[in-house]
Amino acid sequence: MQRIAEDMIERIAASNDIVEVIGSYFPLRREGATYKALCPFHQERSPSFTVNPHRQIFKCFGCGAGGSVYRFVMDYENLSFIEAVRKLAARAGIPLIEQELTAEDQARVDLRRRLLALHADAAGWFHLQLMRQKSAQHAREYLKKRGLSAEVAKSWKIGYAPEGWEIFGGWARQQGYSVRELFESGLVSRGDKDDESPVTERTRYRDRFRNRIMFPICEHKNGDVIAFSGRTLETDPRTPKYVNSPETMIFSKGDVLFGLHRSMRSIIDKKCAIVCEGQIDLITAFEAGVTNVIAPQGTAFTPKQARMLKRYAQEVILCFDSDAAGEKAAARSLEFLLAEDLGVRVAGLPPGEDPDSLIRSQGGPAFAERMAAAQDFFTFQLDRLARTPEFTTPKGRANLAHKMAGWISFIKDAAFREAVMGQVTTRLEISMKEFANLVVRTRQPQKGKGAADLVLENVATPLTDPNFRLLALAALHDEEACEWLRAAPFRDLLARETDAGLVLQILE
Repeated sequence: MQRIAEDMIERIAASNDIVEVIGSYFPLRREGATYKALCPFHQERSPSFTVNPHRQIFKCFGCGAGGSVYRFVMDYENLSFIEAVRKLAARAGIPLIEQELTAEDQARVDLRRRLLALHADAAGWFHLQLMRQKSAQHAREYLKKRGLSAEVAKSWKIGYAPEGWEIFGGWARQQGYSVRELFESGLVSRGDKDDESPVTERTRYRDRFRNRIMFPICEHKNGDVIAFSGRTLETDPRTPKYVNSPETMIFSKGDVLFGLHRSMRSIIDKKCAIVCEGQIDLITAFEAGVTNVIAPQGTAFTPKQARMLKRYAQEVILCFDSDAAGEKAAARSLEFLLAEDLGVRVAGLPPGEDPDSLIRSQGGPAFAERMAAAQDFFTFQLDRLARTPEFTTPKGRANLAHKMAGWISFIKDAAFREAVMGQVTTRLEISMKEFANLVVRTRQPQKGKGAADLVLENVATPLTDPNFRLLALAALHDEEACEWLRAAPFRDLLARETDAGLVLQILE
């Protein structure tokens, strides 16, 4: 396999002006310093596709597509990166020098290709087990009880992993897959847990998934199967309810959103993603007509999942179970979603219900109505906290104020933050000034932000007395002043001042 030197790739990009390249596919209209057009990647009536000649990038603010001239050619013509480089090199008249991959790089490319093939074959085999084998009758009955028909199982390629230690592994070996490939895929594990010797063709293994309903996890852009989630059919409470594939060369749990390969277009059209906890919840909602649904590979979002979702949606509706675990999952997801400037709402479900049970009892339209009526995250939490015994006492409301301050501290937009703070102080009957200082003390510098960013952010908002802003700037820029403020009695005096939260953060 060939590879192209990085300096050659940069030279080709520099020789292909992005405005000229994109303009050769469809007309662009100049608007000030940028160019605009109707996006070729989704249907729209007003132009949201923008090309920036200064930065040499394109961006659609409707569907989230964007990137360099290479990315445009790849997406528009459905080409690989190497094919896009070759096309643009020819356009610029640049002779392309391609180099052979090293043996190590070639081995990784070959292994990745084999792992994708193994997962595709495994998905087909698990599905055939579910649909045809007598031993899978209890799995079919379980799915029928959950309202998932044979047609739905075919559509989502749901499968069944038979009970047994080496049934799948033995079948895969017969198909020509090596023991190393089986271990690298995560579909098998060591037969002897204490064995730490290198994997060879004689290494004993056992199937990772046994007596489980199998849900293929797909890469969202091309739909390739990259992992599995297995739901147990055992009645033993000690058996884990779900077992997922481990991290592999082709699968990282925090980078994947289940169902996005099916729901991406609907999410783009609606500019909203409904987040369910599990695979069955998602599939039930999708088949009931609510198709802008996804599920994280866990109970809360990761930063990468939030960044991925930002490409397609403007807001998120969290639809987790109505129990305490669901409420905690919603709160844990908040920081990363707000960091991407996504609107966050929460759909309240009746006690004891989840999306799957609600749809089966009341139907898809009733579920859709609840999603449409979902409350802003902070309003939802205030209403929930108002129903607790703590809300009836001053001390309890003070504790709730600390909890709300923690969530509000994740808000980046100053106007939005102030509006939410006003809502909280009214409901909790506390001083706006005191609560503002509590939020400042709670707020932590975001990743990638230093103390200077924090100072500038707070100077722009009326949260601290001007004198303390000056002290903060002095502590930030003057080492002697910083040491002076750290010493007693000044540190003790600052600790007693409600407006000194920012200064104390810098000193810490």
